[in-house]
Amino acid sequence: MTGRYVEDYTVGEVIVAPAVEFTEDFIIDFAKVYDPQAIHIDKDYAVNEGSFGGLIASGFQTLAASFSSFIQMGYFKDVSLGGPGMDEIRWVKPVRPGDTLTPSFTVAEARKSKTKPDRGIVHFNVEVRNQDGDTVLTFTSMTMIKTRNG
Repeated sequence: MTGRYVEDYTVGEVIVAPAVEFTEDFIIDFAKVYDPQAIHIDKDYAVNEGSFGGLIASGFQTLAASFSSFIQMGYFKDVSLGGPGMDEIRWVKPVRPGDTLTPSFTVAEARKSKTKPDRGIVHFNVEVRNQDGDTVLTFTSMTMIKTRNG
């Protein structure tokens, strides 16, 4: 299976990625390597001294796990040329052990390049919600994608 070319995206289209479950071990294991703050790795500290009343996931983990869930769907397979960036990353609500997050990717723009006919760019507005429907993360993402006949 190959991914989708830039021409295959429609502005306003919503792609819902598979849900990601955040267990205590998942949160701690990620944070030990990538964000070793006590609120992410030390349950006692997080409960007694942290400002969130308990252990929470690293925002970087929620971002990475949400993007990974989308990537695993195969939309970018063999067509992605990398991404020039992400903007407006907002960690709206803490993610806790037991939360299940569902990312939704809305196509904000999909266009061919004016100077490079083999590619285009797709902009996504992303909203990640927990099992209660609460938004926990938002961001925009840009990805360069091959064109069908480039």
